[in-house]
Amino acid sequence: MTAVSTAVGAPAGTTVVTGLGVLAPNGLGTEAYWSATLSGRSGIAPITEYDGSGYPCRFVGDVVDFDPTEHVPSRLMPQTDPLTRFAVAASDWAVADAGIAPGSVDDLGMGVVTANASGGFYFTQREIQNLWTKGPAHVSAYQSFAWFYAVNTGQISIRHGMRGPGDVLVADQAAGLDAVGHARRQIRRGTPLVVTGGMEAPLNPYAMVAQMSHGKLSRARVAERAYMPFSPDADGFVPAEGGAILVTEDAASARERGAPRCYGEIAGYAATFDPLPQTGRPPALRRAAELAIVDAGLTPDGIDVVFADAAGIPEADRVEADTITALFGPEGVPVTAPKTMTGRMLAGGPPVDIAAALLAIRDQVIPPTVNVPELHPGCRLDLVRDRPREARLTTALVLARGHGGFNSALVVRAAAL
Repeated sequence: MTAVSTAVGAPAGTTVVTGLGVLAPNGLGTEAYWSATLSGRSGIAPITEYDGSGYPCRFVGDVVDFDPTEHVPSRLMPQTDPLTRFAVAASDWAVADAGIAPGSVDDLGMGVVTANASGGFYFTQREIQNLWTKGPAHVSAYQSFAWFYAVNTGQISIRHGMRGPGDVLVADQAAGLDAVGHARRQIRRGTPLVVTGGMEAPLNPYAMVAQMSHGKLSRARVAERAYMPFSPDADGFVPAEGGAILVTEDAASARERGAPRCYGEIAGYAATFDPLPQTGRPPALRRAAELAIVDAGLTPDGIDVVFADAAGIPEADRVEADTITALFGPEGVPVTAPKTMTGRMLAGGPPVDIAAALLAIRDQVIPPTVNVPELHPGCRLDLVRDRPREARLTTALVLARGHGGFNSALVVRAAAL
């Protein structure tokens, strides 16, 4: 696709994205992911790492062809889970993409905010097995932090000498947007640059069994039918590993240091929490979307495309479809869910959607939703299916929800330094 310029000047105080690092089941690296996504190439496949034939969920979004020794120093290998190795690699890509040279930004002026929902399941499973079979003397001392939700924030900050604010957000899938929203908050408080995003690696047996407990994973026996959001045949979602790391900056600071590119602005963000079912009050996803749009200084007619949460669970899909229809009207805005090619990456998924939204604006094309041949009756969405759609794009709304009632919404907008 030919890129079409839609940039507008970024005023002072604006938070912009200057670097992207995507690591997904269908592509290692931002452009590899984007090319696969526009081509409709899926990374969803049967479990092959171990015998998963006894599990009700047979398919996962597995990151393949990733060699951690090419990205992680040998001294870190014994003390890191795959999720942290993924995060370190993606942060390297994002920092390089943003052109951050050593000394170009003061170390106290660079912060890190990440999101994670599962922790280091691979590392933990191995150490628990050592504890049960060999005894406590055989449990690694690194277990004390290798499993922890905040470990990616710590390792990224150490690797890149980022001594500014460090935070981690935990709200299941919704935290992937919350982290980026909080990064913007830290920038508005005076930190010039914040590396942010989310990463997950929840596909080992221990992690899979834990996820099966909520009963929302797909039981399909054919990969093409394993994750079908908004479809009458939807029966759950496919779990996945991976995510994305973004470099966010104050626009004036990025311009001053000579950042080589600007993908766009983090224009609006909001989060809400669903009321208890017995209250009879409606879900709060619509309120999150409305607040994010207002925060961006827009009205719904100013949104050009929606990147859906796309739960793949009939009731949750209905809530989201009704939310989008109520805001924009029946088929009132193009909607897409490129995560049908990756699976749901928990807190890693929404940052990948942000990256996809920014790339869509860059290239003036909406990526497709695959494997949804028909919409559920009553679902009145303009779902972009099967192939990309060229469109005039300046803004995108990204939606995310987390298990237990979390809702988040984020607006990105075209911008230039």
